[in-house]
Amino acid sequence: MTDRLEQVFHAYDVRAIHPDPLDENTVWQIGVAVGRHLKDSPFEDECDHPDTVVVGRDMRPSSAKLRDALSDGIRAAGMNVIDVGLVDTPFVYFAVNRLSCAGGVQVTASHNPIEYNGLKVSGRKAKPIGQPTGLFDIKDIAKSVGDRGSIEPTGDYKERDLWLEYRDHVLSFLGKLQRPIKVAIDASNGMAGRMIPKVFEGYPDLEIIPLNFEITGSFVHEPNPLVPENMKPTQDAVSEHNADFGVCFDGDADRCILCDDQGQIIGCDHLTALLTETMLDHSDGAAIVYDLRSSKVVEQRVRELGGEPVRGRVGHVFMKQALREQGGVFGGELSGHFYFRDNFCADSGAIAFAAALNAVSKSDQPMSEQVKPYRKYPQSGEVNFKLPSREAMQEVMANIKAEYGDKGAVDELDGVSIDAWDKSGWWVNVRASNTEPKLRFNAEAKDKPTLDALVAEMFPKIGTPLVGH
Repeated sequence: MTDRLEQVFHAYDVRAIHPDPLDENTVWQIGVAVGRHLKDSPFEDECDHPDTVVVGRDMRPSSAKLRDALSDGIRAAGMNVIDVGLVDTPFVYFAVNRLSCAGGVQVTASHNPIEYNGLKVSGRKAKPIGQPTGLFDIKDIAKSVGDRGSIEPTGDYKERDLWLEYRDHVLSFLGKLQRPIKVAIDASNGMAGRMIPKVFEGYPDLEIIPLNFEITGSFVHEPNPLVPENMKPTQDAVSEHNADFGVCFDGDADRCILCDDQGQIIGCDHLTALLTETMLDHSDGAAIVYDLRSSKVVEQRVRELGGEPVRGRVGHVFMKQALREQGGVFGGELSGHFYFRDNFCADSGAIAFAAALNAVSKSDQPMSEQVKPYRKYPQSGEVNFKLPSREAMQEVMANIKAEYGDKGAVDELDGVSIDAWDKSGWWVNVRASNTEPKLRFNAEAKDKPTLDALVAEMFPKIGTPLVGH
């Protein structure tokens, strides 16, 4: 059973194919471990119900069974369970804070194929529990737990419907639309197919063109909007219905990617720049946190609007931490996660959609024109290189720092970054993946010849780029 636990734990969550290696017994053991961790660990945050854990689930065929096993395990640890039902992952973050509980767990495998499932664990105030914040402590506890049923559950189990409260919370981010807006939304046969009607249906001046809203236990396409081909239904619907923009959500609806009225996919850094003005409207001078892979236009736009730009490490654990520590009002990550101070510093696909509606409706310009000023610098996109070992990756990054360190400002916030923007018109970041044995390369320049020359010079120093990245 220890082997199964080793296979299913990752840097940020629990995730694997069901039922092998992620079966009900393993999830029960993890439930016991989560309950014990949330009950016994010292936390700096107070909560009203330190004996209670929120549990939710996505629409996968295995999720109900795993939810039951998880809940039984948490109760076997002596903790109470409040089951909020079939919900998007940000709903669980909301419920943990609304009910002031010890933490929450969403049963989901996010954007993975249908045969996968997993657990996203959070603590008090819905702070994420990942490798640096206790997830591997939970794994160690789970290794000491016997098989399912070896401990009698003593905690209570209750079901709770919080959809009206959740709707009010999300819509508090959406003001009166300044003009009618039509949006094509692809739910990817995932939780947005439940969330969007529950939250946005009937909103004044908002017309929704629904795509793949049906929860069928399978996916018409992979529920990962970061893959360009998965955006095609959204792009086609925008064109067919003459929509103002399109949105594609991932499986658990905590991430979304947008395309404009011309069907062109909007980079999440460009969307962060676009949303910054709206987010700073009532928070003059506040910090905006952005993924360090983001375009220079984000930093430039934040400064232009009087905000404080803050570069963040890649990964939701680090982005949320930076938002809290810097007192930021908003944060954006290239993966499609967007974070909001007034949403407990957590990410939300629903609130990101609301923020985009605000930004688009307040201008008479089409979205393509609103985004155009932020598409000014050529970018490499994220390019992956597979190396034989962690030591080899560290050696490559050390060599890059040594060879290019005198060309610009160097930092090691996440891998190695060289900022030669003012001297030579480019920046580059090379970092190790948090989840795979790969180096990830990102660069940007003031013009394409400069970018092309940089890429041609640096790629051989790293290795051979993986096909399709």
